[in-house]
Amino acid sequence: MKLATLRTGGTTRAVRLEGDRLVDLGAPDLGALLAERDWASRAAAAGDTSYPREGADFAPLVPRPSKVVCVGLNYRDHIQEMGRELPEHPTLFAKFADSLVGANDAVVRPAETEKFDWEAELALVVGAPVRRARGADAEAAIAGFTVLNDITCRDWQFRTREWLQGKTWDSTTPVGPYLVTPDELPGGVRPKLGLSLSVDGETMQSDSTGDLLFDPVALVEYVSTVVRLNPGDLIATGTPGGVGHARTPARFLSGGETVVTEIEGLGRLENRVITEDAA
Repeated sequence: MKLATLRTGGTTRAVRLEGDRLVDLGAPDLGALLAERDWASRAAAAGDTSYPREGADFAPLVPRPSKVVCVGLNYRDHIQEMGRELPEHPTLFAKFADSLVGANDAVVRPAETEKFDWEAELALVVGAPVRRARGADAEAAIAGFTVLNDITCRDWQFRTREWLQGKTWDSTTPVGPYLVTPDELPGGVRPKLGLSLSVDGETMQSDSTGDLLFDPVALVEYVSTVVRLNPGDLIATGTPGGVGHARTPARFLSGGETVVTEIEGLGRLENRVITEDAA
């Protein structure tokens, strides 16, 4: 299944993609749907109301997750381009829900940064409450996968050894458009999918999610050891090589660019970068 949160009539609705229509699932958003114990059955059921896929206005996939956990340094080529050693454990940081925007929303470049950078990522969506999950329980907790762009203020990120202040600026993190369930993906809960990012049509990143050092199941195991994961929580699994900060010379987003982030089988983010004083 492909599920999403649609903006319509001044509100939002959880929907399922069926051909060229988006079927209303009777919940206000995907987070509310995933909170239901039998969410998968409800998501697969027929609906009386639908909306056209053409011109759909997608909200952030889960508008208000209880947490967004992100993983740094999880592709070998990105670790090498950033001049770091391969980690023994996942490198974790967090985002707040206020940083999230929809699949085609504008991304707001803050006035305070001069180093606004892109990071294409596979994100997993949690579908069941888990704590200290292992093996099959960790696999079963993965509702599906989506596309995320962890756009980063590098100058703020590297002010200190902690990364939060560079990663969670308002309206900088597009996510969506769809949650795609593992049964539709090669590799299932460890999907092997082509990933790419372009800026104004120029390819900046191209890799496979099969190259993750810590795969999605391992990340659910690790993160749920630290904190309870709730339905609708997001784990962004890290970015491959090709970020602007590591280029020679470095390249950053100044405003006016169109950034396209795509993952095979999951969908496409297309976001215009606007400066904050134009927001």
